[in-house]
Amino acid sequence: MNKRDYMNTSVQEPPLDYSFRSIHVIQDLVNEEPRTGLRPLKRSKSGKSLTQSLWLNNNVLNDLRDFNQVASQLLEHPENLAWIDLSFNDLTSIDPVLTTFFNLSVLYLHGNSIQHLGEVNKLAVLPRLRSLTLHGNPMEEEKGYRQYVLCTLPHITTFDFSGVTKADHTTAEVWKRMNIKPKKARIKQNTL
Repeated sequence: MNKRDYMNTSVQEPPLDYSFRSIHVIQDLVNEEPRTGLRPLKRSKSGKSLTQSLWLNNNVLNDLRDFNQVASQLLEHPENLAWIDLSFNDLTSIDPVLTTFFNLSVLYLHGNSIQHLGEVNKLAVLPRLRSLTLHGNPMEEEKGYRQYVLCTLPHITTFDFSGVTKADHTTAEVWKRMNIKPKKARIKQNTL
């Protein structure tokens, strides 16, 4: 990637917006026109979008099969994706494909059908993740929901559209000590 293209790839660019398109499978994006906003999308010479934001909210997606492949078809630099909005779909888990976007800083997953709080563990590998939404998923009903997320992802600054305070981090740490058992160190056995 040349420096000029990278500099033209920007979060400031309008998002590639496929919201409210009744999309059932990711592959449908290839044949779907994105919504138009006030500013036109900038495109590379190859016709791919130069944005770092992909909005797929308010559709009927239940999995992210072929997400990488389709992102590569739509975006000049999919590895620079910084904002993915998958809110209000039918996702039941956090697909590991999302953990391959290391520049991801905003991830909206609210209003889906994600059951298990442990799904959050997958996101711990995202070094730049700062804003996450998960409310409106069944996992929200689990005891310690907010504390679990904050101690699993200590670098996020906004969770469920609320700022994360020092007090939130302190509460999460106390909750962690009271509720999560530390992994026991293996004791080497003397075999003489």
